[in-house]
Amino acid sequence: MANYNQQDLVLGSGNAFADLDLPDADNMKLKADIALQIITAIQALGLNQADAGKRMNLPQARVSALYNGKFFNMSEQKLMDCLNRLGFDIEITAKPNHGCTGHRTFSVV
Repeated sequence: MANYNQQDLVLGSGNAFADLDLPDADNMKLKADIALQIITAIQALGLNQADAGKRMNLPQARVSALYNGKFFNMSEQKLMDCLNRLGFDIEITAKPNHGCTGHRTFSVV
């Protein structure tokens, strides 16, 4: 096991995709946050993947892919539609940002 000094540690930004310098990092984080909420909802509802797929209008294989982190080929709209079909309302708000450009966040209440 490696020993780390405090100076070896770097505080992340809260967006691992941005920390890795990946293109379209905000969009990737948004999709990951929605996908996590979908998986959490499926589990809370006690659905298996086949039943969740029926409810979300997706084949079971696509639900399995979602569980395995393969959701980046799905649009934000499709992911939000899945969340709606699981019984969640989605509210989008816009507010001024003090910087030059804004950013996207996803939160659940």
